[in-house]
Amino acid sequence: VQLQASGGGLVQAGGSLRLACAGSGFRSDDYGIGWFRQAPGKEREFVAAISWGGGSTYYADSVQGRFTISRDNAKNTVYLQMNSLKPEDTAIYHCARKFHSGSYYSPNKYDYWGQGTQVTVSS
Repeated sequence: VQLQASGGGLVQAGGSLRLACAGSGFRSDDYGIGWFRQAPGKEREFVAAISWGGGSTYYADSVQGRFTISRDNAKNTVYLQMNSLKPEDTAIYHCARKFHSGSYYSPNKYDYWGQGTQVTVSS
């Protein structure tokens, strides 16, 4: 099982980025996928998640209305469209595969993690 996150970069405040999480070694449509982020000196925090079929999505309050998570199961890929970026969104973003049960918001309910992609938002 592997998860490969990509799409990070440097962007000015108010700009946009689209992250991608490509899965391999498993059927992505059998699993929920989540995005978490970790900034220097801070705890890892939940950003967004999507259910196995894409019918349910979940967002942290801090990104609600600005970020959109979606998936293309034919490509085994989950996307995170990030708009109206703020300097406080600066972090390493990781995608992860979720267990079949439990909360989407808890990192303890995810079993495989990608290596992360850096997002830096300048003011």
